[in-house]
Amino acid sequence: MKIALGQINPTVGDFSGNSTKIIQFAHQARTAGADLILFPELAVCGYPPRDLVERSWFLDRNRTTVERIAAETAGIAVICGLVTPAHADSGKSVMNSAALLRNGRVEFIQSKMLLPTYDVFDEMRNFAPARAQQLFSFSGQQLALTICEDAWNDKQFWTRPLYRVDPVEELVRAGGTIVLNISASPFWIGKREFRRDMLASIAKNKNVPVAMVNQVGGNDSLVFDGSSLVLGPDGQTVAQAKSFEEDLIFFTLDSAPDTSEDTRVPHVLRVSRHGRDDALVLTGDIHPQIPGDEASAYHALVLGTRDYVHKCGFQRAIIGLSGGIDSALTASIAVDALGAQNVIGIGMPGPYSSPGSISDARDLAANLGIRFELLSIAEIDAAARHTLAPVFAGRAEDVTEENIQSRSRGLLLMSLSNKFGALVLSTGNKSELAVGYCTLYGDMVGGLAVISDVPKTLVYRLAAYVNSRAGRAVIPQPTIDKPPSAELRPDQKDSDSLPPYDVLDAILEDYVEDARSAEAIARSSNFDLDLVKRVIRMIVRSEYKRQQAAPGIKITPKAFGYGRRFPIAAVVE
Repeated sequence: MKIALGQINPTVGDFSGNSTKIIQFAHQARTAGADLILFPELAVCGYPPRDLVERSWFLDRNRTTVERIAAETAGIAVICGLVTPAHADSGKSVMNSAALLRNGRVEFIQSKMLLPTYDVFDEMRNFAPARAQQLFSFSGQQLALTICEDAWNDKQFWTRPLYRVDPVEELVRAGGTIVLNISASPFWIGKREFRRDMLASIAKNKNVPVAMVNQVGGNDSLVFDGSSLVLGPDGQTVAQAKSFEEDLIFFTLDSAPDTSEDTRVPHVLRVSRHGRDDALVLTGDIHPQIPGDEASAYHALVLGTRDYVHKCGFQRAIIGLSGGIDSALTASIAVDALGAQNVIGIGMPGPYSSPGSISDARDLAANLGIRFELLSIAEIDAAARHTLAPVFAGRAEDVTEENIQSRSRGLLLMSLSNKFGALVLSTGNKSELAVGYCTLYGDMVGGLAVISDVPKTLVYRLAAYVNSRAGRAVIPQPTIDKPPSAELRPDQKDSDSLPPYDVLDAILEDYVEDARSAEAIARSSNFDLDLVKRVIRMIVRSEYKRQQAAPGIKITPKAFGYGRRFPIAAVVE
C-alpha cells in the first residue's frame, strides 16, 4: 500500500481554489502509484472557518465541493477534511469531519471527537463533537482516522490530559494497525519538535505507525508550518515533508522495500504487530526542513505576511522606514514575502530625527531594492500644534506633542495606502506592544502588524539572520548598533522609559506566556520585585491599545490577539 500526504495551503471559504488543489495533488499522487492520499483538517473549506460555519451556504458548499472532488479523483482514494451537519439534538449546526472518497462517492465519514478551547482554539463554539468513532478497512489494514486534537491526549505523554477519552487509544485497542491524523496545527517556535515528540510517543506506546498531514500557509494571525510526517512504531521518522511550503510526500507499507524511485530517501523499518507473521516494511520520502529557531521564525513571518496580503486581495505593501531595526526587519520580511517591486518604503523625518536615521532608512531601501520616498512631517506637525495652541495654552509639552508626530506619520501612511491600494504593514514589536510603548493611530496604524509577536531581543537575532543569510549587511550595521529610540524628543532612548530589553523580554515571557506571578518571576530571575510589578502594571494598562491593534502573526506559544482574552476594564493584581 502506497499512501501520499498532500500538504496544501487552503484559503478559508475558497471552495473552488481549495478543491482544485486537492484534485491536482490527488492526480499527481495517482500518477506516482499511490492508493490513498490524505489532506489536512478542513482542507475543503480552510481552517479556521470560525463563525462562517453558521451560514447555511457554507455547509452546502462543503457538500457540493466534496462531491466534485469525489467525481474527479477516480483511481485513487482521498481523505480530506470538511464540515458536515451535526446531530439535531447537539445544539450545534456542524461537525468538523474527515471523509473517505472512493469510487466517486463518500464512502466513510469520521468526525472530530476532541474540540479544543484553549489559546487560539474555540471549536466548542462552532462544532459538535463526534459521538463515536470506528475503523475502516483499506488494503488489508485497519486504519484509525483522527483529526488534529484527537491525537493530543496521549496519557503517556501528557502529565495532565485535557480530555477524558483518548480516541487514538480506543481505535488501536479496537484493532487499528495504522493511525492517520489530518491536522491544522499552527506554528510557534519549538512547535515542530514538540509535535513530533508527542506523535512519536503515540507510535512507540501504541506500537503502530503514525501518519500526520498538516496544513501549510497563513490564515489571518495563524501560520501553519506543514512539516507533515510519518513515524514508525519505534518513533523514528519514516517520511517528512518540507516546512512552510506546499509539498507531496509518499510512504509505503509492503512485504519488501521499494527504493527504486529516484526521489525516495531509503529509510527501511521493519514492523511486527504483536508477533504476526505478516511483518511489513515502511519506506518514505524525507524532504528537508528549515532548521533552527531564528530561521523557522523568519520563514513563518514571511509566509504569514505573503498569505495575509494576498488572501486579503492586496499585492503591494507600504512600510514606514524610521532607520530603526524594527522597520528594517519588517521591510526585509515584506520583500521576501512579496518581492521588492511590491514594497514601498516611506521615510518620514520629524523635528528630532537624526541624519543617521534618514541615511540608514535610505541605505536599507537601496539594499532591498525597493522604492523609497522621503516625506517630512514637519509641516503637518507644525500645523497641528498651531491649531491646538489656543486650547493647550498654559500647559507644558508632554507625550501629547510626541504623539502628534507619530500620528502625523500615520496620516501619511494611510493616505498612501488609499491612493496606491497597498496594505500598510505596522512595525511595532511584541515588547513595545506588551507595555504600551506605541501610539494608537500613529505607529500602530496598518492592516498587519508583522512583528507584533516578536520580542525585541528576537528582533536583533532575526536581523542578524537576515544579514548572515544574505552574506552581506542588508540591514545596515548602524541600524543594529545604535540604541533604540522613537526620536520624538531630543536625545530620546527607549531605555528612558523601559527596562533593558533582555530584562523586559524575560519578564514578558514569564508573565504573558507562562502566567507566573510577580513574586515568582522576581524570585526565579533575581529581578527587583518593584520592577517586575511595574512592568506587569504596564502590560495590564495597555490592554486597550492591544485590542485596537492590527492583527499580527503568531510565532510564540502565547501571542497577543484572540488567543489571549483579557478584559480592558478590570482590576488585575
